[in-house]
Amino acid sequence: MNRFILEVIVQSVADAREASRGGADRLEVVRDISVGGLTPPLSLVRAVAEETSLPLRVMVRENAGFGATRSELGAMRDTAAALADIGIDGLVVGFTTASGEPGLDDLRSVLSAAPSTRATFHRAFDALADPLAAIDALVGVAQVDRILTGGGDGSDNERCTRLQTYTARADGGLTLIAGGGVTASMIDLIVRTRCVTEVHVGRAARDDIDSTSPVRAESVRRLKELVADS
Repeated sequence: MNRFILEVIVQSVADAREASRGGADRLEVVRDISVGGLTPPLSLVRAVAEETSLPLRVMVRENAGFGATRSELGAMRDTAAALADIGIDGLVVGFTTASGEPGLDDLRSVLSAAPSTRATFHRAFDALADPLAAIDALVGVAQVDRILTGGGDGSDNERCTRLQTYTARADGGLTLIAGGGVTASMIDLIVRTRCVTEVHVGRAARDDIDSTSPVRAESVRRLKELVADS
């Protein structure tokens, strides 16, 4: 049985230190969490990598939407190549087209700059018109090993039901991560239903005060206790 993985969003070395102290399994490094996360400075990624041995997934996103201009794609390719040199666990990247499909051409363009680096398709997934067809398409992108999704709108039960459907559709071809407004109560339900085995938290690691406030080890530890023995 796969153990649960707790991934924590961090914006600073101090965040990384607290998340590590609290028992996080993996970190997602971003800047500007208030807009869903943008590409962080490479200097921050290097500093976080020096601070902790935890696996790092790093956001590669140049604007608050799910598209990119030609110049932004060029910058993202440069960033991806530099992050590969640092030796991170994976990129966090995603695009949508005007018709609501995954932007596979732009995705492959960015990933081509770091061909040996894995990737999480981020919450652009939640803006897609047909999530199940998108899973089928993303399974075919070799470097993509994870999809980050909130599981849609509705109650925690409704979201977990969708997450179960998504996981079944992926059929082991990639891993679904529950993220986006994931609270302690939803994590408890995730653990009981095993709709996914990885959860991604931002606000919940910060005492639910503000998504931009610092990570607190105590908050991470409380979340980790929910999944530690599962």
